Amino acid sequence: MSPTPFAELVTGARSAGRAVGAFNVVLLEHAEAMVAGAERAGLPVVLQISENCVRYHGDLTPITTATLALARSADVPVLVHLDHVTDEDLVTRGLDLGVSSVMFDASALPFAENVARTREVADRCRAAGVGCEAELGEVGGKDGVHAPGARTVPAEAAEFVAATGVDALAVAVGTSHAMQTRDASVDLDLVGELAAAVPVPLVLHGSSGLSDEQLRAATAAGMTKVNIATHLNGVFTAAVRQVLTEQPAVTDPRKYVAAGRTAVRDETARLLSLLAGTDR
Repeated sequence: MSPTPFAELVTGARSAGRAVGAFNVVLLEHAEAMVAGAERAGLPVVLQISENCVRYHGDLTPITTATLALARSADVPVLVHLDHVTDEDLVTRGLDLGVSSVMFDASALPFAENVARTREVADRCRAAGVGCEAELGEVGGKDGVHAPGARTVPAEAAEFVAATGVDALAVAVGTSHAMQTRDASVDLDLVGELAAAVPVPLVLHGSSGLSDEQLRAATAAGMTKVNIATHLNGVFTAAVRQVLTEQPAVTDPRKYVAAGRTAVRDETARLLSLLAGTDR
């Protein structure tokens, strides 16, 4: 299926009061599972390839090319998105490969420098017909450099979007990356203030730490794109660990990696339905 443009997908979701799930690819099996889960749910999904994922594989091209092939063959809209990119050269390579969108992360820089660098990347993405997401107000937990108590100021967010022309904005509202427990909470009042102040869809990073109830509440308050990575990695690992515990003599990786893929497929379908409000 031809991919829906990023801006169209997230703007449509915002207008409908629902959220789109955006899940991080680490292995090819993640991408296979997420596409299968999206098809099972009958809903769009965003497959994210982070700068850390590129570093793990040693190159952007193989994992991105394979993920793009899966996206093109899917029965539902599947977008391939570069996540937390700080290197402009990586943006160039992603545009050349044909990604649907780029999240350029200059949030650790002073406001004015963040604006200048993000505007340049957003202009390049727009010229290529590619969506651009950016971040304002550092989200906790990312590589240990973000303050867990960071919050995005609505007036600054509105100014940032106007100055950069981005299609979506990731904001700091209480979540933190890499959480392995689902006991975090979102500042719902701040989400509402940001949604009223900012004319583009809001993105929630670090969503693995949120319960189902908090995910629903964050969506109702105004979050449109919801990023989940650690939680799905935990689901994958638990399924693999179970097979290896029950069958300690197994050596064929297909026999245990397949279990992880199936578990992620099922959880992807469930999360997408939850975020879209079709699970009830």
